[in-house]
Amino acid sequence: MSTTSIIVLVVVVVVALALLGMIAALLGRGRQRRALRDQFGPEYTRTVKAAGDQRQAEADLKNRIEQRKSVSVQPLSPAQRDRYQQEWRHVQAEFVDAPGTALGQADSLITGVMVARGYPVQDFEEQADLVSVDHPRVVEHYRRAHGAYVASLTTAVPTDDMREAFVSFRALFSELVEDDGSDGGTKGTEPVDHATT
Repeated sequence: MSTTSIIVLVVVVVVALALLGMIAALLGRGRQRRALRDQFGPEYTRTVKAAGDQRQAEADLKNRIEQRKSVSVQPLSPAQRDRYQQEWRHVQAEFVDAPGTALGQADSLITGVMVARGYPVQDFEEQADLVSVDHPRVVEHYRRAHGAYVASLTTAVPTDDMREAFVSFRALFSELVEDDGSDGGTKGTEPVDHATT
């Protein structure tokens, strides 16, 4: 074999290895993307849309997962669960006569459950991002409900909008209270019934 043939062979092998490396990287990126889509569901789409850049959004979602790993979230004890469910029933009954007040109480109650579970609650967006790791199917309900509550503090919010916000709060409340931590945050795959309160 001549020197030229050896050089050509080495170049072909190097190019082939480089191409295989690129293909493996693309396949790996595709698997990561599918895993994030599977884990976050509609939250993946919302994050990509908000970021305007898929890679940036995926980096954000991966960062959420890492931040969530550093937080020790515990299930509620049976006594805590019963107490919170009783409080929810009281807040729900209050909605009939004072929807705005009940909406504020629901927001506070959700925050109380999060504190009891171990979620940090200093900043709403950070809180929602961490909740999205464990409860991606209902976190958008939470954002919408909290937004309606905040709006109700300064403007008149139609009762139907408050009712929808209340139902959205209930979706997250149910998951937070009933989640025993054994499913890795996969609850909430069922659609929420917006027809009842």
